[in-house]
This record gives sequence, C-alpha cells and structure tokens, in this order.
Amino acid sequence: MRIAHPYPYRHHRPLSSLIILIVTQRNFSLISLSTSTSTSTSSTFTRRPLLLLPPPRSQRTLTMASEDLSTLPAEDEKYGFQRSEMYETKLAGTVDAYDRHVFLCYKTPEAWPSRVEGSESDPLPKFFASALKARKNDIAVKTKLTVCEGREGTEFSDGDVLIFPQMIKYRGLKESDVDSFVDDVLVNNKPWASGVHEALTGSHVFVCAHGSRDRRCGVCGPVLIDKFREEAELRGLTNQVFVSPCSHIGGHKYAGNLIIYSPGSDGILTGHWYGYVTPDDVPELLDQHIGKGEIIERLWRGQMGVSSEEGEKVNDQKLPNGEDNKKSEEKPQENGNQIQNNENFSGCCQGANGFTCCKDASLEQNSGSEEKKLKETTEACGKKDALGRLSSLIGKWEQSDVLAAAAVVGAVATVAVAYSFYRRSG
Repeated sequence: MRIAHPYPYRHHRPLSSLIILIVTQRNFSLISLSTSTSTSTSSTFTRRPLLLLPPPRSQRTLTMASEDLSTLPAEDEKYGFQRSEMYETKLAGTVDAYDRHVFLCYKTPEAWPSRVEGSESDPLPKFFASALKARKNDIAVKTKLTVCEGREGTEFSDGDVLIFPQMIKYRGLKESDVDSFVDDVLVNNKPWASGVHEALTGSHVFVCAHGSRDRRCGVCGPVLIDKFREEAELRGLTNQVFVSPCSHIGGHKYAGNLIIYSPGSDGILTGHWYGYVTPDDVPELLDQHIGKGEIIERLWRGQMGVSSEEGEKVNDQKLPNGEDNKKSEEKPQENGNQIQNNENFSGCCQGANGFTCCKDASLEQNSGSEEKKLKETTEACGKKDALGRLSSLIGKWEQSDVLAAAAVVGAVATVAVAYSFYRRSG
C-alpha cells in the first residue's frame, strides 16, 4: 500500500517508511512522525516534531458518557430517585407554619457552603439572617428566609430580594443596606426607602439543590431543574414559569424537594411544597398545579399559611406517597372536594399573624356526610338570623315605648302647667 507524500510537489522520491507512535495520556494523543527517503547512493532520515493533539470529539464524548453511566446507578440508588427511603414517610404536615417567604439571590449552588446563612466568607446572607433574627419580635408576619441562585445578566442577580406572596423584587441589596431594608420592608411593611420594587409575574419554582448541605438534594435538585426547564420550553412557558435552585428548605430525606409559588384555582397566590418529586412528576406539576391550580396530592407536603399540625389533620385525606389509590378512583369527586376545601382554607384564612376565620370548619374530621354538614350549617345560620331579627324587633319596640312614655310625660307636664296658671288667674 502506498501513502501519498504530504508534500508531493517538493519531494518526488517514494516514501520508504512511516512510523506513527500514538501514546494516549489524559485524553490526549502524542503523535510522532518519522520519514525516511533513500536514493541508490545515499539515505536521508528526517524526524518531524511531536504533535500533541486532542482525541476526536466523538471519542471524548464516548469516554465521558461511559464514565458517567458507570457511576450513575450507584449514585441514584444511594442519593437519587431510586433510594430505598423514597415514599417511606407521609409528606402532609412536614412544613412549619409561615406567612411570608423572602428569597435572597446569591451566587450558585456550587459556591454555597453547608450553612450559607452563617458563613464568614458570605457576608450578605449572614447579615440578612442575623438582622431577621435580631428583629424577630418586631416582625408581625412569620417570615422565612431562603437563598436562591443569583447570576449576573439574568432575571435574578446577586443581591436581588424576592418576596412572596407579595410577588415583588428589590434589586442589588448590599451588606450596608440590610438593616434599613429589614426595618422598612419586613418590620414596617412599607417600601424600601433606598430602592424601587418591581412586580414579579408568572409562576416561580424553587428546587432545593443544596448539595453541600445534603448529597440527596445535590443529586436530585439539578436533574429536576433541567427537567422543569425542558418541559416548560416544550410548552412555550419559558417566560411564564421561572425555575431556580435554592438552599436548604428542610426535609433532606424528602428530596427532590421544591416549592411552587403560583395562583391557585381561586386566583390567590400561595406557596405549595412538594417532596419525593422525580423527573416523571414534572409534566404533571406543570400541567395540573401550575396550569390548573390543582395540587398533586401524593407529593404534597404543605403550604404557606398552614401550620404543620393543620397539615397533619389533612394527612388522612391525601393519597399514599407515590401510589395511585383505588379509593380515590372510586370517589374522585369526594377527594377533590377535600382538597378544594383545603385550597379555600388557604385563601380565606391567611389573615395577619396567621389569623384564621374558618380553620375548624374546613379541617373538621368525622363530622358526617356533606349533606348533614350543609343542613347543620343552614340550621345554624337560620337560628343566627332569627336571633338577629328578634333582637332587632326588641330594639325597635324599646325605642317606640320610650318615645310613647316621653310623650305622656310631656302631656302631663303641659296639663300641670296649664292648671297652675288657671288657679292663679282664678
């Protein structure tokens, strides 16, 4: 076999030898080319310089893919969606009560230490957390602080502050501004004197991806974020659904953990927490929860404005984690009503400081059929209305009686005065 000479117009003598030495080291190929040309009377040997070339792209990709595939099963079985603890714990009631959620945009999950709010190397989150703790007794609304990703040139940059359910954003908080921000916005509930707030739109999904705090969140979180963004793009929701990684939100063992802030079926915005979420659940969360305002019962942990005790009361109304229950299939309407009652409870009972006007009615258990409840409610309302009418009648009767008595007294006084004048004139 003859090989064409690399320089055919310079050297016309035949190529007598071609030695190629390939040594693979750290994804690079070390290539040495040696050529020898000869004539009938003399021989010339030329050695070309060593060439350091990267391997073909397909080879590098194949190598990396094979390495990832060899580690993925073990990672997934221990920390990912196939771990044995999945669906072992009931989720409802695993969220502590709170009424306002503040997100501080700061760096990326890879840069977050285990305790990002207490790290000496991250002053902004530390100052913010310390200021909230110092003014805790002055803040009327129970407020939760979480760190989320901040990237320059994106929707959320370092120092931006997001507040839910108010759906507002302040840009560029600095360490020196923390005290004034907490005092103005979170203590006195007024606009920040040093900044202008912007309205947030759409639905916001925060996925725990705090890998330095817990490996399970570090494995599950990024996969869910990518899946959410992929499915949102397929549905044309890129500008309506915003997905961000966030720091520890509690409950590592429930990973994947996420919070969705979006309007419910009643139009009221609240935050719903989900656990044991897998990539297969993402389309359902987008279509059912974000699209229709209906919660996914089997993954539901709780919501903003509802205490953990109240969430536990609703626990029996939820489907077993990660399973489809035949009972729910037989009585879908009843189960749907239970969840809708919970939604209504969230909507009408989120008063200041957690004040509730309908807690007992919406969470009461074993109180009989819906018809009986309706009848009892109607009778109670009827009695209340009757008492109101009776009170009104008594009030009117007392008023007319007083007027009549006053008229009689006035008449007697007039007669007495007239009689007195009559006697004097006589």
